[in-house]
Amino acid sequence: MAVKEIMDTLANQTVANKKLSELVKDIKLVGNVLEVIFMLPDRTLESEIREKAMQALKGVEGIGEVRVRFADMTPPPQQSPAFQRRRLPGIKHLIAVGSGKGGVGKSTVAVNLAVALTKLGYKVGLLDADIYGPSVPTMLGIKNQRVEVDNFQRIIPVEKYGMKVMSIGFLLPSEDTPLIWRGPMLMKALTQFLFDVKWGSLDFLVLDLPPGTGDVQLTLAQTVEMDGAIVVTTPQDVALADVKKAVVMFREVGVPVLGVIENMAYFICPETGNKYYIFGKGRVLGFAQAYDLNVLGSIPIEPEVSETSDTGVPVVESYPESASAKAFLNIAKIISQELERR
Repeated sequence: MAVKEIMDTLANQTVANKKLSELVKDIKLVGNVLEVIFMLPDRTLESEIREKAMQALKGVEGIGEVRVRFADMTPPPQQSPAFQRRRLPGIKHLIAVGSGKGGVGKSTVAVNLAVALTKLGYKVGLLDADIYGPSVPTMLGIKNQRVEVDNFQRIIPVEKYGMKVMSIGFLLPSEDTPLIWRGPMLMKALTQFLFDVKWGSLDFLVLDLPPGTGDVQLTLAQTVEMDGAIVVTTPQDVALADVKKAVVMFREVGVPVLGVIENMAYFICPETGNKYYIFGKGRVLGFAQAYDLNVLGSIPIEPEVSETSDTGVPVVESYPESASAKAFLNIAKIISQELERR
């Protein structure tokens, strides 16, 4: 019994204009006993969800007993004013790029996505929220830049490739300087980077999050309203296992997941043009279907991507005719159209 089959079956049932698959928090199958745990958006819907789920799943082959439970939806304690979400003034769309683990090319995706949105004619900002490992200055060739403040003590971001950029890297004496900060200092810095930077009027502000599901993600989710999150993964099971946690984390804190980007999806032989799926094929699509997500695009493995990241010229800018650049531009179009539609 595959999770995908269960989710597909539940997707055929709707409650309050939502597919039942969208309300699934967890699925457990022990022997032929299936237990489905649903999120309960409204207490009055409990009976309807239970009845429709039981009816849909009881005829599925391989399931002897269906049990329906509901996650504890007890409202959290009232947040203090310091943690109430605020909308960033002047920012039309705020999107986060995250991943469950490091090494999947998340920052490369965030940088090239931001540049691609700029190429489409949008006003774009890029915030490097990876406080402990800022890589955006290197990828944009501005790691020696320093920021200034205006008369109102607002930080003036660095500009590159037509977009506004902010990173903790602009405030450090050198790229070798480590940050040894605890949570409160981290939270204060992130809040300043959001609300005390002179972003101006932007169509998109892209947040490059650190890997994992820790303090930075939770702080941002508590502090600022986001229009959506994008998760980046590679095709290996070890990466997918962690990106699932990122998807669940975003959903639990109320941030819509716009879709998943498959990085390092395949290699194109420069001599023959043949595609080779070095890390496997089909796993990301299966994961996306199981979690009711869209695959926004697949980025190939191309030497130019790593070379241009090291030299500070993103592939969208340096090799616009490459397969990677075209994929980033297509993803930017999909995301912009989806957010405009919403």
